[in-house]
Amino acid sequence: MAIEKFKVNENSNIKNVIGVISGKGGVGKSFVTSLIASELKRQGKSVGILDADITGPSIPASFGIKELAHSDGKNIIPSITKTGIKVMSVNLILDNPTQPVLWRGPVLGNAISQFYENVNWGELDYLLIDMPPGTGDVALTVFQSMPIDGVVLVSSPQDLVSMIVAKAVNMAKVMGIRILGLVENMSYFKCPCCGEVAHIYGPSSLDSEAEKYGIENKAALPMKEDFARLVDAGNVEDIEIEEIKELVKNLMR
Repeated sequence: MAIEKFKVNENSNIKNVIGVISGKGGVGKSFVTSLIASELKRQGKSVGILDADITGPSIPASFGIKELAHSDGKNIIPSITKTGIKVMSVNLILDNPTQPVLWRGPVLGNAISQFYENVNWGELDYLLIDMPPGTGDVALTVFQSMPIDGVVLVSSPQDLVSMIVAKAVNMAKVMGIRILGLVENMSYFKCPCCGEVAHIYGPSSLDSEAEKYGIENKAALPMKEDFARLVDAGNVEDIEIEEIKELVKNLMR
Protein backbone atom coordinates (compact mmCIF):
# COMPACT_ATOMS: atom_id res chain seq x y z
CA MET A 1 0.00 0.00 0.00
CA ALA A 2 1.36 3.41 -0.98
CA ILE A 3 2.21 5.76 1.88
CA GLU A 4 0.54 9.17 1.62
CA LYS A 5 3.09 11.97 1.57
CA PHE A 6 2.56 15.12 3.63
CA LYS A 7 2.32 18.39 1.70
CA VAL A 8 2.89 21.86 3.09
CA ASN A 9 0.25 24.54 2.65
CA GLU A 10 0.42 27.32 0.09
CA ASN A 11 1.94 29.74 2.63
CA SER A 12 4.93 27.54 3.43
CA ASN A 13 8.15 26.98 1.52
CA ILE A 14 10.63 24.73 3.32
CA LYS A 15 14.00 24.15 1.65
CA ASN A 16 15.58 21.58 3.99
CA VAL A 17 14.03 19.17 6.50
CA ILE A 18 16.38 17.56 9.02
CA GLY A 19 15.37 15.05 11.69
CA VAL A 20 17.20 14.87 15.01
CA ILE A 21 16.94 11.33 16.36
CA SER A 22 18.15 9.11 19.18
CA GLY A 23 17.74 5.42 19.85
CA LYS A 24 16.71 6.04 23.47
CA GLY A 25 15.60 8.83 25.75
CA GLY A 26 17.73 10.88 28.08
CA VAL A 27 20.67 11.59 25.77
CA GLY A 28 19.82 15.25 25.11
CA LYS A 29 18.19 15.04 21.69
CA SER A 30 15.96 18.08 22.25
CA PHE A 31 18.93 20.00 23.66
CA VAL A 32 20.95 19.26 20.53
CA THR A 33 17.98 20.19 18.31
CA SER A 34 17.78 23.55 20.08
CA LEU A 35 21.54 24.14 19.75
CA ILE A 36 21.54 23.36 16.01
CA ALA A 37 18.52 25.59 15.40
CA SER A 38 20.08 28.46 17.36
CA GLU A 39 23.38 28.18 15.49
CA LEU A 40 21.63 28.05 12.10
CA LYS A 41 19.79 31.22 13.10
CA ARG A 42 23.08 32.90 14.07
CA GLN A 43 24.34 32.01 10.59
CA GLY A 44 21.50 34.04 9.10
CA LYS A 45 19.21 31.15 8.18
CA SER A 46 15.43 31.11 8.62
CA VAL A 47 14.69 28.21 10.96
CA GLY A 48 11.74 26.30 12.36
CA ILE A 49 11.42 23.45 14.85
CA LEU A 50 8.62 20.89 14.67
CA ASP A 51 8.51 19.22 18.07
CA ALA A 52 7.47 15.68 17.10
CA ASP A 53 8.03 14.35 20.61
CA ILE A 54 4.30 14.59 21.26
CA THR A 55 4.22 12.76 24.60
CA GLY A 56 7.35 14.41 25.99
CA PRO A 57 7.67 17.89 24.47
CA SER A 58 10.42 20.10 25.87
CA ILE A 59 11.29 22.54 23.09
CA PRO A 60 8.97 25.42 24.18
CA ALA A 61 10.37 25.43 27.74
CA SER A 62 13.98 25.43 26.49
CA PHE A 63 13.28 28.59 24.48
CA GLY A 64 11.17 30.23 27.18
CA ILE A 65 8.05 30.29 25.00
CA LYS A 66 4.95 31.01 27.08
CA GLU A 67 2.44 32.25 24.50
CA LEU A 68 0.33 29.60 22.81
CA ALA A 69 0.23 29.13 19.06
CA HIS A 70 -2.85 30.59 17.39
CA SER A 71 -4.80 30.32 14.16
CA ASP A 72 -5.23 32.77 11.31
CA GLY A 73 -8.58 31.18 10.57
CA LYS A 74 -7.08 28.70 8.14
CA ASN A 75 -3.69 27.57 9.39
CA ILE A 76 -1.82 27.49 12.69
CA ILE A 77 0.64 30.31 13.31
CA PRO A 78 3.74 28.94 15.10
CA SER A 79 5.19 30.58 18.17
CA ILE A 80 8.39 32.60 17.75
CA THR A 81 11.49 32.48 19.96
CA LYS A 82 13.48 35.53 21.03
CA THR A 83 15.81 35.28 18.04
CA GLY A 84 13.07 34.48 15.52
CA ILE A 85 12.99 30.67 15.36
CA LYS A 86 9.50 29.35 14.57
CA VAL A 87 8.30 26.57 16.88
CA MET A 88 5.33 24.20 16.80
CA SER A 89 4.74 21.81 19.68
CA VAL A 90 1.78 20.12 21.32
CA ASN A 91 2.56 22.15 24.45
CA LEU A 92 1.72 25.26 22.45
CA ILE A 93 -1.88 24.17 21.93
CA LEU A 94 -2.59 22.82 25.42
CA ASP A 95 -4.06 25.12 28.08
CA ASN A 96 -2.03 23.25 30.69
CA PRO A 97 1.49 22.20 29.55
CA THR A 98 1.66 19.60 32.35
CA GLN A 99 -1.40 17.80 30.97
CA PRO A 100 -0.36 14.29 29.81
CA VAL A 101 -0.91 13.43 26.16
CA LEU A 102 -2.54 9.99 26.20
CA TRP A 103 -2.83 9.35 22.48
CA ARG A 104 -2.38 6.13 20.53
CA GLY A 105 -0.15 5.75 17.47
CA PRO A 106 -2.60 6.82 14.71
CA VAL A 107 -3.55 9.98 16.63
CA LEU A 108 0.13 10.83 17.16
CA GLY A 109 0.74 10.44 13.43
CA ASN A 110 -2.19 12.71 12.68
CA ALA A 111 -0.76 15.37 15.00
CA ILE A 112 2.56 15.28 13.12
CA SER A 113 0.66 15.66 9.86
CA GLN A 114 -1.19 18.70 11.22
CA PHE A 115 2.01 20.29 12.51
CA TYR A 116 3.61 19.97 9.07
CA GLU A 117 0.72 20.57 6.69
CA ASN A 118 -1.49 22.99 8.62
CA VAL A 119 1.12 25.29 10.15
CA ASN A 120 2.00 28.49 8.33
CA TRP A 121 5.78 28.01 8.36
CA GLY A 122 6.41 30.70 5.75
CA GLU A 123 9.84 30.71 4.11
CA LEU A 124 12.25 28.40 5.92
CA ASP A 125 15.81 27.47 5.04
CA TYR A 126 15.69 24.66 7.61
CA LEU A 127 12.94 22.84 9.47
CA LEU A 128 14.30 20.67 12.28
CA ILE A 129 12.17 17.74 13.44
CA ASP A 130 12.77 16.94 17.10
CA MET A 131 11.90 13.26 17.04
CA PRO A 132 10.72 11.16 19.99
CA PRO A 133 13.27 8.61 21.20
CA GLY A 134 13.32 5.15 19.68
CA THR A 135 12.06 3.69 16.44
CA GLY A 136 8.29 3.65 16.92
CA ASP A 137 5.20 4.94 15.14
CA VAL A 138 6.13 8.62 15.01
CA ALA A 139 9.57 7.90 13.57
CA LEU A 140 7.99 5.73 10.87
CA THR A 141 5.43 8.43 10.09
CA VAL A 142 8.08 11.12 9.74
CA PHE A 143 10.45 8.99 7.67
CA GLN A 144 7.76 7.70 5.34
CA SER A 145 5.59 10.78 4.90
CA MET A 146 7.86 13.82 5.17
CA PRO A 147 10.55 14.98 2.72
CA ILE A 148 13.45 14.31 5.09
CA ASP A 149 16.82 15.39 3.68
CA GLY A 150 18.71 13.57 6.41
CA VAL A 151 19.06 13.03 10.15
CA VAL A 152 21.45 13.99 12.92
CA LEU A 153 21.90 11.17 15.43
CA VAL A 154 22.40 11.98 19.12
CA SER A 155 24.04 9.57 21.57
CA SER A 156 25.97 9.52 24.85
CA PRO A 157 29.19 7.67 25.75
CA GLN A 158 27.64 4.72 27.61
CA ASP A 159 28.22 1.22 26.21
CA LEU A 160 24.50 0.48 26.11
CA VAL A 161 23.99 3.49 23.89
CA SER A 162 26.36 2.03 21.28
CA MET A 163 23.82 -0.73 20.72
CA ILE A 164 21.04 1.85 20.58
CA VAL A 165 23.02 3.88 18.05
CA ALA A 166 23.19 0.80 15.84
CA LYS A 167 19.39 0.48 15.96
CA ALA A 168 18.88 4.11 14.94
CA VAL A 169 21.51 3.89 12.19
CA ASN A 170 19.97 0.72 10.81
CA MET A 171 16.50 2.23 10.85
CA ALA A 172 17.71 5.23 8.87
CA LYS A 173 19.36 2.93 6.35
CA VAL A 174 16.24 0.77 5.98
CA MET A 175 14.17 3.91 5.37
CA GLY A 176 16.72 5.28 2.90
CA ILE A 177 17.51 8.35 5.03
CA ARG A 178 20.98 9.94 4.99
CA ILE A 179 22.85 10.34 8.27
CA LEU A 180 24.16 13.91 8.25
CA GLY A 181 25.96 13.88 11.57
CA LEU A 182 26.58 12.16 14.90
CA VAL A 183 26.59 14.08 18.19
CA GLU A 184 27.89 12.59 21.43
CA ASN A 185 26.28 14.60 24.19
CA MET A 186 27.68 14.69 27.75
CA SER A 187 30.95 13.45 26.30
CA TYR A 188 33.25 14.89 28.96
CA PHE A 189 33.54 17.39 31.80
CA LYS A 190 36.40 19.88 31.95
CA CYS A 191 37.15 21.24 35.42
CA PRO A 192 36.91 25.04 35.32
CA CYS A 193 39.60 25.31 38.02
CA CYS A 194 42.37 22.93 36.94
CA GLY A 195 41.37 22.10 33.37
CA GLU A 196 41.40 18.34 33.98
CA VAL A 197 39.07 16.42 31.68
CA ALA A 198 36.87 13.69 33.18
CA HIS A 199 34.76 11.22 31.20
CA ILE A 200 31.95 10.86 33.72
CA TYR A 201 29.86 8.48 31.62
CA GLY A 202 32.79 6.43 30.42
CA PRO A 203 35.29 6.91 27.60
CA SER A 204 34.05 8.51 24.42
CA SER A 205 32.87 6.17 21.69
CA LEU A 206 32.28 8.95 19.16
CA ASP A 207 35.23 8.30 16.87
CA SER A 208 34.77 4.52 16.80
CA GLU A 209 31.00 4.77 16.21
CA ALA A 210 31.43 7.41 13.50
CA GLU A 211 34.09 5.33 11.75
CA LYS A 212 31.97 2.18 12.01
CA TYR A 213 29.09 3.82 10.16
CA GLY A 214 31.07 6.11 7.86
CA ILE A 215 29.86 9.34 9.47
CA GLU A 216 32.32 12.20 8.92
CA ASN A 217 30.36 15.07 10.52
CA LYS A 218 30.58 14.55 14.28
CA ALA A 219 30.67 16.53 17.51
CA ALA A 220 31.54 15.69 21.13
CA LEU A 221 29.73 18.06 23.48
CA PRO A 222 31.00 18.90 26.97
CA MET A 223 28.98 18.94 30.17
CA LYS A 224 28.69 22.36 31.78
CA GLU A 225 26.67 23.60 34.73
CA ASP A 226 25.66 26.67 32.74
CA PHE A 227 23.87 24.53 30.15
CA ALA A 228 21.23 23.25 32.57
CA ARG A 229 20.79 26.69 34.12
CA LEU A 230 20.25 28.39 30.76
CA VAL A 231 17.89 25.71 29.45
CA ASP A 232 15.84 25.74 32.66
CA ALA A 233 15.55 29.53 32.35
CA GLY A 234 14.37 29.25 28.74
CA ASN A 235 17.59 30.74 27.39
CA VAL A 236 18.97 27.90 25.28
CA GLU A 237 19.64 30.41 22.48
CA ASP A 238 22.38 31.94 24.64
CA ILE A 239 24.46 28.75 24.53
CA GLU A 240 27.25 28.69 21.95
CA ILE A 241 29.45 25.59 21.55
CA GLU A 242 32.32 25.44 19.08
CA GLU A 243 31.62 21.81 18.22
CA ILE A 244 28.04 22.69 17.24
CA LYS A 245 29.29 25.57 15.10
CA GLU A 246 31.51 23.15 13.17
CA LEU A 247 28.72 20.57 12.86
CA VAL A 248 26.32 23.19 11.50
CA LYS A 249 28.90 24.55 9.08
CA ASN A 250 29.21 21.05 7.62
CA LEU A 251 25.41 20.65 7.51
CA MET A 252 25.12 23.80 5.39
CA ARG A 253 27.57 22.57 2.74
